[in-house]
Amino acid sequence: MRVSNSVPPSSLSFDPEFAEHQAKALLVHARLCAEYGAPFRFFSTKDPLSELISALLSHRTRNQDSHRAYQQLRAHFPTWDAVRDAPTAEVQLAISACTWPEQKAPRIQHVLREVSQRCGGPCDLAFLAELPVDEARAWLEKLPGVGPKTSAATLLFSSLRIPAMPVDSHHHRVAQRLGLIGPKVDEKLAHKLLATLLPPDWDAQQVYDHHEALMFHGQKCCYFHTPACGRCVVLDLCPVGQLRVRSEK
Repeated sequence: MRVSNSVPPSSLSFDPEFAEHQAKALLVHARLCAEYGAPFRFFSTKDPLSELISALLSHRTRNQDSHRAYQQLRAHFPTWDAVRDAPTAEVQLAISACTWPEQKAPRIQHVLREVSQRCGGPCDLAFLAELPVDEARAWLEKLPGVGPKTSAATLLFSSLRIPAMPVDSHHHRVAQRLGLIGPKVDEKLAHKLLATLLPPDWDAQQVYDHHEALMFHGQKCCYFHTPACGRCVVLDLCPVGQLRVRSEK
């Protein structure tokens, strides 16, 4: 049986007003889901190993470019074992549409070798569905180049549909401005803290909706430069936005 995606509050250093932060997170969730039209349709139906490779290709790459690199890789090689065993130069050429293919090609092959070795042969990662969420993430994060965002994306976005929440740059920025996490909280701790604010019984759709709603808000309103605070539906909950609005008067 799968267990909660959250981290027990006692295991982390939390703001003394954790309950207030949790209530704010749920209110933000409700408003942004309404604003952007949740529930959101899952964009991927890839198996978990394919989703993992896709996520590795997407690092510091525009979505359209990483998608093209992934499609070219799949078109050139019939299986992931073939990618693993191919000359690295061929893999690099196949993924040339993404950024830093010279780094990503050997890394992807290293990951595929590690997966094969740890699974004792070809492995589709379906077994991760039988592990508690934290254990599944830890298994993935032992692979080279796999951090918390990639592990969560592999579990949530793939056909596994496991409620592990990824935090991208938009999500992270919105959470910081709202005061859900501190201004110096890094990516790794942000994943733990923000997941803990969510109800432990949320399923994959609810976790996905939360991530997508905050990401959309970062893309469509809470911009990195000159956020559109005047039309923000959570302005009354955002200390940074309120300060900006007051300073503009």
